[in-house]
Amino acid sequence: MSPTAAIPDVRQHILDVARPLLLRKGFTGVGLAEVLAAARVPKGSFYHYFGSKEAFGEAVLEAYFAEYLARMDEMLAQPGPASERLIAYFQDWLDSQTGDDAQSRCFVVKLGAEVCDLSESMRTALERGTGGITERLARCIEAGWVDNSLPAMPDAKAVAGTLYQTWLGASLIAKISRSRAALDAAMADTRQVLGIATQAA
Repeated sequence: MSPTAAIPDVRQHILDVARPLLLRKGFTGVGLAEVLAAARVPKGSFYHYFGSKEAFGEAVLEAYFAEYLARMDEMLAQPGPASERLIAYFQDWLDSQTGDDAQSRCFVVKLGAEVCDLSESMRTALERGTGGITERLARCIEAGWVDNSLPAMPDAKAVAGTLYQTWLGASLIAKISRSRAALDAAMADTRQVLGIATQAA
């Protein structure tokens, strides 16, 4: 029996096994041999699903964003005012970047600068994925105008982009400093940008 016979979805299995490796070591720091050994699949199986390491990297990013955006949709669809849903989303971001689970770290922060200079297809996968995030944030901001939980602003898309960039930068600084201070500041800035009063301690 082949080592992959008992795995129902070999392609997804390879992607799932690869993600924590890439989060820990980066794209160039992880060789295909290491991925194959961790997944316990033969080299031929890898090339059956991915034509190259670049195609594999693009698939990893697409799988990550599909999962991330589905979770984001679920969070932003919760009952309650749009302002509360937005703050809950950013609180989840803060918690995931400061917790002990390394697999919850932001993939964009880890791989963004590295792979954009290596691969156009991976860069466009990142662009599509991050665009999906800002589109959802913009829709939730607009919903806040409708339910009167947020003050009206000229351009929801621009506000969403500013917030996302703020949180990406804060996540990177938190990684560099090994401190959550930048993320706490991002939350305070987010409340200010959205016109949401800071909760009393």
